[in-house]
Amino acid sequence: MGRRLRYVIRKELLQIRRDRRIMAMLIIAPLLQLLVFGWAVTLDIKHIPVVVCDRDRSAESRDLIGQLERSEHFDLRGWVDSPAAITPYLVSGRAVVALTIPGDFSKRQARGETAEVQVVVDGTDMNSGGVAAGYAAALIAHYVRTRSGVAPPAPPVSQQPRVWYNPDLRSANYMVPAVICMILGTVMTAVTALGLVREREAGTLEQLIVTPIRPIELMLGKTLPFAAIGLLDVGLIVLLARLGFHVSPAGSVLLLLFSAALFLLTTLGLGLFISSVSRTQQQAMLTAFFVLLPSVILSGFMFPIQNMPRLVQYLTYGIPLRYFVAIVRGIYLKGVGMDMLWPQLAALAALGGVIFTLSGLRFQKRLD
Repeated sequence: MGRRLRYVIRKELLQIRRDRRIMAMLIIAPLLQLLVFGWAVTLDIKHIPVVVCDRDRSAESRDLIGQLERSEHFDLRGWVDSPAAITPYLVSGRAVVALTIPGDFSKRQARGETAEVQVVVDGTDMNSGGVAAGYAAALIAHYVRTRSGVAPPAPPVSQQPRVWYNPDLRSANYMVPAVICMILGTVMTAVTALGLVREREAGTLEQLIVTPIRPIELMLGKTLPFAAIGLLDVGLIVLLARLGFHVSPAGSVLLLLFSAALFLLTTLGLGLFISSVSRTQQQAMLTAFFVLLPSVILSGFMFPIQNMPRLVQYLTYGIPLRYFVAIVRGIYLKGVGMDMLWPQLAALAALGGVIFTLSGLRFQKRLD
């Protein structure tokens, strides 16, 4: 078995090296995706476009608008003369927040009365709208403190928040590890799914059938090269995340590689199963897309699983990417080890064993 397996692995490596498209998908695509997603996929909300309707035109109103302009969270995109002119800005998307200062803004402050300011927020994106409203409220509260020069009375209970694991609240520290998981899962599954189908379309599968190679040898020969390249991708992605985004694992890199090997067991097994039930490369890619898209969405990559409906939460227990995302974020952000991650690692190993076993039962050295 050993010599036959080596020949199959050598054949697969030669085929990968000669196929420039596969090499690009395996090496170049993951690095480019990390760069694109690492910079583009962010939870930080800054430079919120704002339109202002200043009906007072006083020193006080200009002070408030000046604080808004100096804030990194807002970008002043326009001035209007009446509240009715705000609507086109919000409808077209040129502004997300509209600030209306009434005509008696400065007079009310001079009399010691409460001066009201209207803040209109586009709630199309609930998350961004809620954050923008919070930023606007904080900015107005800061204006009140600086204008009055009087600190608010101390509450009976004060809070002193401390942020652990990500003290700077950098979105990259949270998103980049998840992007690593997504890239490893999608790319390796898609590439492996094309393996057997490519052999069938090229007509070389019949040649493999008449050889003394057993199905298990052919299956291992098809997956082990991709597993080795997948681990190489992990090393390159970790290095690029460190150099490009200054995101480094706080925990053990060896544990990260071990968990990646377990995750590759599931992705390669899934790709091999898709390959065995597809007759063309188009069918394999469509099937892989149909399987991978729900996996990414329901894995906790961006949306918290605890916020999903209870039935959907139960379904996520069968998604390997869910456990790998938790493992990688635990290693990167919290620096936890095997003593804390063993439930996720055990679940990942169990799912990998089941998926790979089903793929082996389906994978037959014959034409269906």
